[in-house]
Amino acid sequence: MRPASGTIVMSCAFLALLSGCLGGGDAASRAATDQAAPVLGQAEASESVVIADLLRRRSVIVPGSAYGRVADAVLKANARAAEAELRAAKLRAVAAEKNWLPTIGPSVSLTSLGDIVSSIVLDQVIWQGGRKKAERAFAAADVEHAAVVLAEDTNARVLTALSLYIAAEQGRAETALAADGLERMRHFEWVIEQRVNGGVSDRSELAVMRQKRSEVEAAGHAGFEAASTALAELNAMSASPLHDVRGLGAVSQPGAGQKALGVLKAEADKARLVAQATVERAGYLPGVSAQADLSNGGGAVNVGSENGLGFGTGARIRAIKAAEEGAEAKLGQAQEESARRLASLRQELGATERQAAEQARLAAQARRTYEIFEQQYDGGQRKVLDVVSTFETWLDAETKRIALTHRAALTQLKIAAELGVLVDGNRI
Repeated sequence: MRPASGTIVMSCAFLALLSGCLGGGDAASRAATDQAAPVLGQAEASESVVIADLLRRRSVIVPGSAYGRVADAVLKANARAAEAELRAAKLRAVAAEKNWLPTIGPSVSLTSLGDIVSSIVLDQVIWQGGRKKAERAFAAADVEHAAVVLAEDTNARVLTALSLYIAAEQGRAETALAADGLERMRHFEWVIEQRVNGGVSDRSELAVMRQKRSEVEAAGHAGFEAASTALAELNAMSASPLHDVRGLGAVSQPGAGQKALGVLKAEADKARLVAQATVERAGYLPGVSAQADLSNGGGAVNVGSENGLGFGTGARIRAIKAAEEGAEAKLGQAQEESARRLASLRQELGATERQAAEQARLAAQARRTYEIFEQQYDGGQRKVLDVVSTFETWLDAETKRIALTHRAALTQLKIAAELGVLVDGNRI
């Protein structure tokens, strides 16, 4: 009993020393270094086509523009929750790279005589049906998947911020337009009041005029509240206030042949599913491993399968094959869905830009009509309400033009987010 106990103590001490060599000592300093270092670099890019694609991407947002300032501010305040998963995936991949090396661990058993026998056993896999290689492939694909998820999260955050900024810009533009219109409407209201007091017009005209003035005033309040709400939400997700940023930013055209992030993620998912299927299949294949007893000097060669064979083995293997085929089908589905979304957004962008240009022409025509009516009113040829009606037409046309212009700007950013080019790849 005592020798066995001594062996147990020796085994525990050996394992403690081994774990200290692997993960102790300067773990804190290594963690701090990992946090300071970029999540992805050239080392990962050289081993992964997906990560290399991500790192090559350049943002369509012009640096220093209004969009650029907003993007920089929200990225500085980004919690980057997906980054933690990417770091964990990278560590799992590093561990999987060494899975072909032998493993060492204690073995404790109870003999038929009631004695406890303890030893240190070294286990080396010789052949396992490709399981170890598949585990490494799965870990690498897991890193790719986590990298694409991080890119998606980062681009989605910038798109959310820019959507709020565009909503604020639209609200401010509508507020400014309503303020100009309200000033003119108050002048018309004052004119009709004077005419009513002089007995030239009746009070029904004044009531109509006041209703029109109230509608313009309400539109101004709505625009102001929309802008204030969007700005408040935007500042809540920004590292610094963005009240002084104005105007629509410049956006360049995405590069031709750029893959959507959804397609990249589907490619990584396919690699993971194929690797997982290979691991499961290896469990039904015979494997060979060698064991050496470091304490007693013995050794053995083991041959066998992890899962063994049963009546349902054939069906399980066919299910694994079906999973591999399903992975290819999912990639094709992701490519189709991404192509549909991009086609829809591009058609929407073209239609919105055309409508905005047409609405700008209509607004200019309405403005000229109003000016003509105002001149005719000054010459005594038009009534006040006729002039007010043409002025309302111009206000409506200009409001629609503002909405279409900002909608087109937002659609441009949606296309860029779908392609993952709102943020430079080296900032992921």
